[in-house]
Amino acid sequence: MPLALLALAVGAFGIGTTEFVMMGLLPQVAADLGVSIPSAGHLISAYALGVVVGAPLLAAVTARMERRRVLLWLMGLFIVGNGLSALAPDHTWLLAARFLSGLPHGAFFGVGSVVATTLVAPEKRARSVAMMLTGLTVANIVGVPVGTLLGQELGWRATFGAVCLIGVAAVAALALLVPREERTARTAAPVGLRGEMAALRSVSVWLVLATTVVGGSALFSAFSYITPMLTDAAGYAEASVTLVLSLFGVGATIGNLVGGRLADRSPRGTIFAGLATMTVTLLLYPVLMETRAGGAAAVLMLGVAGFTLGAPLQLMVMTRAASAPSLASSANQAAFNLANAGGAWVGGLALAAGLGVTSPAPVGAVLAVLGLGVAGLSLLADRREHRTGRVVATHLPSPDGAPARAE
Repeated sequence: MPLALLALAVGAFGIGTTEFVMMGLLPQVAADLGVSIPSAGHLISAYALGVVVGAPLLAAVTARMERRRVLLWLMGLFIVGNGLSALAPDHTWLLAARFLSGLPHGAFFGVGSVVATTLVAPEKRARSVAMMLTGLTVANIVGVPVGTLLGQELGWRATFGAVCLIGVAAVAALALLVPREERTARTAAPVGLRGEMAALRSVSVWLVLATTVVGGSALFSAFSYITPMLTDAAGYAEASVTLVLSLFGVGATIGNLVGGRLADRSPRGTIFAGLATMTVTLLLYPVLMETRAGGAAAVLMLGVAGFTLGAPLQLMVMTRAASAPSLASSANQAAFNLANAGGAWVGGLALAAGLGVTSPAPVGAVLAVLGLGVAGLSLLADRREHRTGRVVATHLPSPDGAPARAE
């Protein structure tokens, strides 16, 4: 794999760290700024809102820029947002800084996915996307635990300062390793904002985005409440939860890499297999959470099943919006963050109804089945487009302007 993919993974590692580390720092932030933990929790929502707003917006307004330059500007905005977070004098300032930090998130993964696919042969494009996303999954194994520990020992501001340094390293790696785009016939006349938005009129694109929202909600319905499941059901001490949760990152890394390899053979088949595996896994949660060993296995299995979907969904939405892959793949990242919020809300409804501490998992299984249904509708929509003569591509155009291969 090209070294440029390593540069993209470094940027993904920094983004993943700053996104999830706030969950471990909430007590320190709340105490330092004099707010309640629920109020401090709004900092997580502010970041997610920044992702949802920034992903399609920044991808669209930078449509005419060289993609390497876009990545550098996005990482620059990432550094500024985290620097302002480290310097925040009060809760309001930190809310604004977290929103700013979230703005480049989706656009970076969207544009980065397109860049990654141009660096490899067509039969390895899903694997190239998976290699970039590995930075995000490894952040859950290394970046978040280390960042949480750093915040506990030196204060939460030190954590965001360290994230800024990761951003600087990512900028250096991107500048050195990612090649400049050749000004070919394809890149010399970018589609612009109107062309990017027109690509989102496709029913096929929206059905893939809907699969991301529903399938992702299944994942987060359970994962949002994994800590009380581990402590109240599996019997883990609170001090042990962080170590057990690192298994989720391990599973996510495995699922991401396996999903990328499988998606190069059959993106749609990988999506169906991932959603089916997630359904079975979530249905087993009430039984697995009866023991510590079962709880650890459940966390690992959820990571594998959930992140098997990342690369194939990203690749499918890009190929179904081949004239505007940056905007489409960025929109897919916004959809994933909507799934984060939606899944947590649905899982919370099960808890509020008194259905038990593990009840969000079976609810997530129902969502996974719905995701299978949406994926099936996507298949039918593609077949109908074939019958009407509108060919759906399975590969993006090559950097030299060669046409996409038809499905």
